[in-house]
Amino acid sequence: MTAFYLAENPAGSSDGVSRGLLSLPREERPRERLLKDGPDALSDWDLLCIVLNTGIRGKGVDVLAGELLDKLDRCKDIPSVQELARINGLGLSKACAVTSMLELGRRRWGQQGTRIRDPSDVYELIRHFADRRQERFICLSLNGAHEVLAVRVVTVGLVNRTIVHPREVFSDPLQDRASAVCVAHNHPSGKVKPSAEDDEMTRTLKTAADVLGIHFLDHLVFSGETFFSYRESGFWGREERKVLG
Repeated sequence: MTAFYLAENPAGSSDGVSRGLLSLPREERPRERLLKDGPDALSDWDLLCIVLNTGIRGKGVDVLAGELLDKLDRCKDIPSVQELARINGLGLSKACAVTSMLELGRRRWGQQGTRIRDPSDVYELIRHFADRRQERFICLSLNGAHEVLAVRVVTVGLVNRTIVHPREVFSDPLQDRASAVCVAHNHPSGKVKPSAEDDEMTRTLKTAADVLGIHFLDHLVFSGETFFSYRESGFWGREERKVLG
């Protein structure tokens, strides 16, 4: 596998749309699929349905899990119990359970320290966002050895586009003292061919990163099945040739 990133130093819904779990055949429900196929086969929504177990009158666990997932996507860090309890139907008890689950996962198996060597390493860290019905723009802060410092959702966009400004993208990496960043966003359509707007956004972010002295490693456009890497595609070289005339 080609190492594109040379370090400087050696099926569910996330937007609260009910899928009606009880209307699904038993073998297609999250818990049964977990037992049969293991956790890797489940979406974030599926996993939250299992953790929450039940909803409330008038709001099924499927809708509640979707609202919780949307909240988590919009938080830069693990939200407090009080923040989660504001979700109608969650309550203090389930909010405590969710917060504890997230903190334990962070302590034991957090993404920090993961070494990024090529686009597929990035994809494995962010592919679980692919099932969102709105675009998520994601930024990975990396140290000089291209080890992950943090993975954050920067903005949540519309169904077919997301709007992002360099100050939103680089605000947290600067606080992280990151030496490099990699950005990515999902295409809910499942098609990963970048748009003209994606190209322009990539140019803008790379220019801003150069000014800030941060290595802009790559921009991935991804779905649940595959991804497009700007660096792997040769976009960097084409842009440099344009400048050189």
